[in-house]
Amino acid sequence: MTAVSLESFTHNSQHCIAIKFSYNFEIKEYIKKFNGVRWSKTHRTFYIYSSKLRLEELKTHLIKGNLRIITKKNNNYISRITKDVKIELKSLNKEKTIVYRHYLEFLKGKRFSKSTIASYSNFILEFLRFTNQKPVNQLNENDVREYIEWAVSSLNYSVSTHRQMVSGFKHFAYFYPACAINIEKIYMPKKDRKLPVVLSIEEILLLIQVTKNLKHRVIITMLYSSGLRISELINLKLSDFDFKRKQLHIQNSKGRKDRYATIAESTYPLIKNYYKTYKPNTYFIENPKGGKYSPESIRAFLKKSLKLSGITKKVTPHTLRHSYATHMLEQGIGIRHIQELLGHSRPETTMIYTHVTRKDLELIKSPLDTAINKLSLQDNSNMKNIISG
Repeated sequence: MTAVSLESFTHNSQHCIAIKFSYNFEIKEYIKKFNGVRWSKTHRTFYIYSSKLRLEELKTHLIKGNLRIITKKNNNYISRITKDVKIELKSLNKEKTIVYRHYLEFLKGKRFSKSTIASYSNFILEFLRFTNQKPVNQLNENDVREYIEWAVSSLNYSVSTHRQMVSGFKHFAYFYPACAINIEKIYMPKKDRKLPVVLSIEEILLLIQVTKNLKHRVIITMLYSSGLRISELINLKLSDFDFKRKQLHIQNSKGRKDRYATIAESTYPLIKNYYKTYKPNTYFIENPKGGKYSPESIRAFLKKSLKLSGITKKVTPHTLRHSYATHMLEQGIGIRHIQELLGHSRPETTMIYTHVTRKDLELIKSPLDTAINKLSLQDNSNMKNIISG
């Protein structure tokens, strides 16, 4: 039996359990199947939030996969977490345990993504613990408000996490109408209006140029040239390519939607070279053993390429998609067409790129420039001295 180590640590101000093991592709893929598992780029480990019920379920999952949970020397960790599980099950009474587990099934029935299910269920689990022994049918919006105030102040939640927490409570109130929670009285904070980071076309070309590995180069090129999400590229199959129509068939993307994306003609030689070299079987980008490529691997080599290029902007794989949309808009492509190519449900989502395009901004002159140009006709040397100091 392969050994797996479970270790407690703090990540993003939350108590978590790290899942550590000697690298093995099959083990990695099996662990990823567990609902709620995440990857920490900072700590370089898989982990779950430190909910004792989820920890109990994780242990069961590991044992079913013929994996052995080990105890490190001088660290009686296994007995401690087993004790914690028993204590937690006692603190979360039978009624709340049943409600929590039914809520999990409800979320799965809604076909939410694994990450959404993990987030919503974690919020509700902690809320049920926070309210101690108070019966579920007596919980109201005041209890929710007290919990949110505690979570935001104590755990330093961002606005996006706060909004996700309120959404989780909305689904809980719908799932369990016997409770007295009036979700309309729960405040939903407004979204942050942050502009996306965008690379210039020169920076894109430089990034591709410094990436010498052929597979890595084709990944960066496809993310940018077709405006793909990282999950879309990973799930892209060979059968999804239509070179005659210069189209990619993106299936079951975000929101379970299909769409068509473009294939840049300039990428044909690169794609052909990649295909002859790596000979993928099913997926366009495959790991050495033939399965789906890992998003963590993409983020890792992108970080190295950025360092080689000297680009200091905070760049992620999604930045390449932002750059694609912005450059399309600067070339005069209409918002409606860009919305379709990106797979956005609402035009408002696509409209954010109008705030970062250079085309119109370059035509706008500062009033200082206008004043100086006007006055310079009268006394050019004097105005130059004022500006130069």
